[in-house]
Amino acid sequence: MPSLTQGLSERHFRSIVNLIETEVGIQLPAAKRTMLEGRLRKRVRALDLDGLEAYGRHLFDEGHLDEEYIHLVDCVTTNKTDFFREPAHFELLRDALVPRLAARKAGTVRLKLWSAAASIGAEAYTLAMILQDMVAGGHSLDYAILGTDVSTEVLKVGRTGIYTNEMLSTVPPEMRRRYVMAARDPTRQEGRIVPELRARVRFQHLNLMADGYDVDRDIDIIFCRNVLIYFDKATQQAVLERLATHLRPGGYLIVGHSESMAGSGLTRLTQVSSTVFRK
Repeated sequence: MPSLTQGLSERHFRSIVNLIETEVGIQLPAAKRTMLEGRLRKRVRALDLDGLEAYGRHLFDEGHLDEEYIHLVDCVTTNKTDFFREPAHFELLRDALVPRLAARKAGTVRLKLWSAAASIGAEAYTLAMILQDMVAGGHSLDYAILGTDVSTEVLKVGRTGIYTNEMLSTVPPEMRRRYVMAARDPTRQEGRIVPELRARVRFQHLNLMADGYDVDRDIDIIFCRNVLIYFDKATQQAVLERLATHLRPGGYLIVGHSESMAGSGLTRLTQVSSTVFRK
């Protein structure tokens, strides 16, 4: 029987911390050790190991790091997200950014948007709801949305588009009626994003710490919110500079309200408000 109360050794804790900071950019100070150990215990159970110290040996002493790496990242990454989180950004998208981009083009306006820390897909589908409402309101738009994340587990949720009713509670009622299908079995207490929107959103694995991104370089709007706070200043700057290379001239990058200072000193972007940058 695995001993789930056994903790990581200092050596293995430091090895995990260094690996995650180097490969993912997330800093794990000593104060987060208990949180980290709590999350890793599900892998101890899944692998039927004798506690966290055995898990550390499994990773670093017995040669299983490569096969376990994706699961380790899934455990460590924080995937807090909500539909319509920081709603002012979506109002800005609807009322200013999309009309501004549309004014520069004739005929049907084709837009590419990227949710660069998509987690389980709430942000990407919020964008789709906003844009589909604009289409229904008479705007001639054709749009595609890419959602990326370092965690493979959360991307699976995004692809299915199934969320609990609690998660969906922040979707405005009229949008929920249009864009969410209730489960046939009411005891399941969940809904699914309608196929029309799921067809507009694509999800792929991507590590923002990578030297380059396998993403188009003519994106109109990038949302990269509430992930930069986990990076140090130098990493924040490097990530934002790389993201900027994927924006078309005149395109916009939006960061979280707690990250407004992250973009100071960027070479490719001009700050147009506290959380919005333009190429």
